[in-house]
Amino acid sequence: MRTFLALPVPESWIAPLERAQENLRGGRAVDADDLHLTLAFLDDQPEPALEALHEELEARTLFPAELTPTAYGVIGGSKARAVVLDIRPTPALTALRDTVRRAVRAACIDLPRERFRPHVTLVRHPASAPADERLPGRLARLGTPEMAPDMSGPVTLWSSRLTPQGPVYEVLATYPGRPA
Repeated sequence: MRTFLALPVPESWIAPLERAQENLRGGRAVDADDLHLTLAFLDDQPEPALEALHEELEARTLFPAELTPTAYGVIGGSKARAVVLDIRPTPALTALRDTVRRAVRAACIDLPRERFRPHVTLVRHPASAPADERLPGRLARLGTPEMAPDMSGPVTLWSSRLTPQGPVYEVLATYPGRPA
């Protein structure tokens, strides 16, 4: 089963993010219910590995972190693969990600080493799409994100099934944070 661990976006951010998506023509907008900040992409995992991960996450203290939007940006450079909302990589958010990744490794699930760029994907562009020269102007018109900082919700284990219309997500489990 293709899975990942993520933080759902705060409820107060949904309406402003939907307005931003409306101003970003082209590509495929991520459904409001699916907006998230990925902490660890697990790829395809067998059921026993996911059960071990569930036990590891339930045994750990997962402290919530403040999520602070910083800017709208792109992943993929001039040929954007996605338009994202970048999130400030605070020490608390980085510590939460590190705790989650340690639990993943303790469940014997391999993770690649990668730089942490916390973000929420708003719009996906197919790899075959030509570069959109108007995208930088659209991003500039969006300006600074309207959302106030907010505390993260529970760490959530999602499944991701790929379809021609885009990924279909399902929540498998949630791991509520404990106040610091």
